[in-house]
Amino acid sequence: MKNNKGLIYTALVIVGLFLVNFIASKVYQRFDLTKDSRYTLSETSKSLINNLDSPLIIDVFLEGDFPSEFRLLQTEVKQIIDEFQLEANQIFINYINPIEDETTRKRNIEELSNSGLEPYINTDNSTGKVTQEIIFPWAFASYKDKTVKIPLLKRSITQGLQEQITNSIQTLEYAFADGFSKIVNPKAKKIAILKGNGELSDAYIADFLKMMQPYYNIAPFTLDSVATNPQSTLDKLNQYDLIVAAKPSVAFSENEKLVLDQYTMNGGKSLWLTESVIMDKDSLYNDASTGVSIMRDLKLNDFFFKYGIRINPSLVKDLYSAPIMLAIGEGSNAQLQPIQWQYSPLAASNPKHPITKNLSLVKYDFTSPMDTLKNGVKKTILLQSSPRSKLEGTPKQISLDNVTEIIDETTFNEGPQNLAVLLEGEFTSVYDKRVLPFNTKDYKSKSTITKMVIISDGDVIKNEVVRNKPQQLGFDELTGKAFGNKEFLLNTVNYLLDDTGLINIRTKEISIPYLDSEKIKGTKGKWQLINIALPLVLLGLFGFAFNYYRKKKYT
Repeated sequence: MKNNKGLIYTALVIVGLFLVNFIASKVYQRFDLTKDSRYTLSETSKSLINNLDSPLIIDVFLEGDFPSEFRLLQTEVKQIIDEFQLEANQIFINYINPIEDETTRKRNIEELSNSGLEPYINTDNSTGKVTQEIIFPWAFASYKDKTVKIPLLKRSITQGLQEQITNSIQTLEYAFADGFSKIVNPKAKKIAILKGNGELSDAYIADFLKMMQPYYNIAPFTLDSVATNPQSTLDKLNQYDLIVAAKPSVAFSENEKLVLDQYTMNGGKSLWLTESVIMDKDSLYNDASTGVSIMRDLKLNDFFFKYGIRINPSLVKDLYSAPIMLAIGEGSNAQLQPIQWQYSPLAASNPKHPITKNLSLVKYDFTSPMDTLKNGVKKTILLQSSPRSKLEGTPKQISLDNVTEIIDETTFNEGPQNLAVLLEGEFTSVYDKRVLPFNTKDYKSKSTITKMVIISDGDVIKNEVVRNKPQQLGFDELTGKAFGNKEFLLNTVNYLLDDTGLINIRTKEISIPYLDSEKIKGTKGKWQLINIALPLVLLGLFGFAFNYYRKKKYT
């Protein structure tokens, strides 16, 4: 009887295990138990890959034996890709170490560098011996006939490697989702680049245009036709989702302002990069190292004032600024050296807004401060100068020789100045209760809900041009420093035209615990003793006690 009960119990256990395995094979569920839900993809990311009708191939070059920080990034990259693969069976992954083979290493480095994948040179002197290794924190994503590069490391000139890795891990989902969006989603939104009022030529905004092209349809739009047919111009402008005014230098007429105003009233989005002071660093290099800053009246004061912004006709000087390269010395002994240039503030970002979250410093040149005015429009400060700022009125003679003068730092006490502002909400027309400069059909005094960003320096969007070749936006060739201008403008346009929710992925917070490197150095000897010597001592004591016990028991 007892044997029968045992057999029945064993059979029930076997049948139960079979049922559990059968159900588990049919029902699959993953649980993200992390506090910050770091392994849970957003609905936006899922929607991008749920309708793939061809293989999406990802080539990751972050492969090899790396320092601990990069090993952490490597692990997180593989984890986020696994999440994408579990969501869509059309995603295939290749992990490639481009420098593993000695015979092809040099060629691979050249090819990847020529493709725009800038390597990271990691310098390690923790052991007392300086070593350098090349790391490619990049990936390629290919879908049908399109390929896009995906940066896996968010570089910063002001942060250490550990902070850069942390920021990179926080934005990994965004980096991949952003790349997938470029090659999977068809372009739908339209951007108008305003022309006709002395805006920057295409050569000086080439890198911005190149950056925008994978996302949006872009076309120049001139306001010249306003003089002859303003209504037709307005009708055509309303077909665009966003207008970009890149450093206009010629005043706007009342007819042009009404067209732009009614564009906003109809829900159009705007990105303004404008200035109230005439001064340019190029003129200092070309005009005997001296220039005079004077007011620039674009006739837009009432325009922005009505919307809730005032751009003041003064210049911001900041102790926390970018350097300028100058020849120091006499004759053949002169050498180019980086000298701090207080007219080039490095603007700090608002860490609470998705446009500027985890953003590197943005470089300005001869920028003006902005005041926000009370009205019904919501205003968010995106960028500010440092607290060690100073305002300088106009007119003012400015010379490159000023960099050699002793600076009185106590005068830089006017606090942070607003340099970029986001406006959101229902706008009131500039021409509300005023005589219209021309009769327009369907005039609106109140807008639908819309957005506008105003940046008080057109140079934020300007790339350098060397030998008729546009350079990378936000990258200083002479000093080798990269700034956050490019990412800031991309995020701004994405936010203004966001129809995929990609910008919201940037707000994801991930907590990355690190060991305290300074504490490790201070207690290194103690822990080496504990981990190496202590086990040997304990083993010796155990052996001595065991032999003593045997002798006492059996002798």
